[in-house]
Amino acid sequence: MRNKLFVTLGILGISLLAYAGPKHSQETSYPSYKGLIMAGYQGWFRGPQDGTNQGYGHYGTGKQFDEKHCTIDAWPDVSEYEKTYETSFKHADGRKARVFSSADKSTVDLHFKWMKEYGVDGVFVQRFFSYTRGDQQSSVPNRILANALEAASKYDRAIAVMYDLSGLKKSGEDCSLIIEDWKRLVDNQKVTNQAGKKTYLHHNGKPVVAIWGVGFPDRPYNIRNIGLDRLIDFLQNDPVYGGCTVMLGVPTFWRNLEADCINDPYLHTVIKKADIVLPWTVQRFSPLLHNDMDRFRDLVIEDIRWCKENGVDYVPAVTPGFSWHNLSKLEFPDDVKPVGSIPRQGGRFYWQQLSTAMLAGAEMIYVAMFDEVDEGTAIFKCTGDHPVSDVAKFIDMDGQPSDHYLWLTGEAARMLRKEIPLTFKMPVRE
Repeated sequence: MRNKLFVTLGILGISLLAYAGPKHSQETSYPSYKGLIMAGYQGWFRGPQDGTNQGYGHYGTGKQFDEKHCTIDAWPDVSEYEKTYETSFKHADGRKARVFSSADKSTVDLHFKWMKEYGVDGVFVQRFFSYTRGDQQSSVPNRILANALEAASKYDRAIAVMYDLSGLKKSGEDCSLIIEDWKRLVDNQKVTNQAGKKTYLHHNGKPVVAIWGVGFPDRPYNIRNIGLDRLIDFLQNDPVYGGCTVMLGVPTFWRNLEADCINDPYLHTVIKKADIVLPWTVQRFSPLLHNDMDRFRDLVIEDIRWCKENGVDYVPAVTPGFSWHNLSKLEFPDDVKPVGSIPRQGGRFYWQQLSTAMLAGAEMIYVAMFDEVDEGTAIFKCTGDHPVSDVAKFIDMDGQPSDHYLWLTGEAARMLRKEIPLTFKMPVRE
């Protein structure tokens, strides 16, 4: 009888462990994406003495950063950073130009402080596929993510993980690496149960995990054979690490499977299994094209209609502009892009997208990006007082103060939540 009792208790204990539920905290300051403006956070910029041994990573090529190796088109305003790194560039008055490193804890803290000050709701921390390979426990990206989680808690800003499939190889790899990485993030990084104030972004009562790069024709992988179904099922239904809301980053014209999108109906099958769809519209619209905001409006309206019919939520992407001059010179010397190819127009283009998306029915918005100076899409503090060079060129920010786009984003968040009226005219600070 005693042995039977022990066996029964053992089985009961195993059962309780099996149905203990997800490891995610149910507590969060952000129970829904609706009413929020979130931005993408690259966190991949490096300085030569920041301890990463990556030189000027993502400022230039081959760890170098000078006129011949420059890959950024917007220059960050570094006047408030605790740590900065001297470059070979010079300002017009002869001062040595300096940059920051995302690997410094003080940098991440400052970025989240700005989010708080200006009313930017939070960020999706980008996690590229290469970060999932091997033992990443002590990696620089993990350290930056840990700093971001701490800063998000400190400043009460929403935070979530966005897996970027960029770097996934054509063969021999699939999304199972993401599954294992998510387990490590939940167990070791406590991403969905951070210390201090809980701010991990939830939607429909579940923590949000984004997967970006599904359906683009220029990718080496075939979305039919990289285990997307298994990944989505795991994130949604695994009894320990699942119970998540899945957001998919797809091409602009995903609905009609044309233009920048693969012509494969399987993409619709995958999207219908997800919870939120995020179409990537960077470089797809421009203030230089007549009535392009009408085209953007119509696209968002039809996208939302499709999503409602298929039980999927919708997040439009907006961007302040685009510039890819310096990087294109290095990667595509026969097709060099002009500086500011999609001009910011002092913030008018950004505001047009924000207000148009809201008019079309958007209830939540994704901004590309918070800190992306490579492609000139950053909304954080960038300066028109950039270095002067005959070779490398930088956008001039149209004479606006460096915090202009942070302020506009905060105003747009208030407008999204109907705290101020919807207006197509860009607001002016008094």
